[in-house]
Amino acid sequence: MSRTLITLDAEAKAWLAQQAVRERVSMSEIVRRAVDRLRAEEERRRALEAGVARTRGIWRHGDGLAWQNQLRGEWDER
Repeated sequence: MSRTLITLDAEAKAWLAQQAVRERVSMSEIVRRAVDRLRAEEERRRALEAGVARTRGIWRHGDGLAWQNQLRGEWDER
């Protein structure tokens, strides 16, 4: 594991110290968890964007909203 120096304002540092005490872990562990969450969130966002890009334009049956409304209308008729 490598070390990294970060700069925080006093409020963020105080919150980080309090959170570390509450969770009974080091401040470094809190930061590692935050980075892991941010990375996972970014990976999910990129995967979603890639999926949207791969499927963009595949609907070739006219107005998709009109098609959805027609299907929903069938539900009302039952």
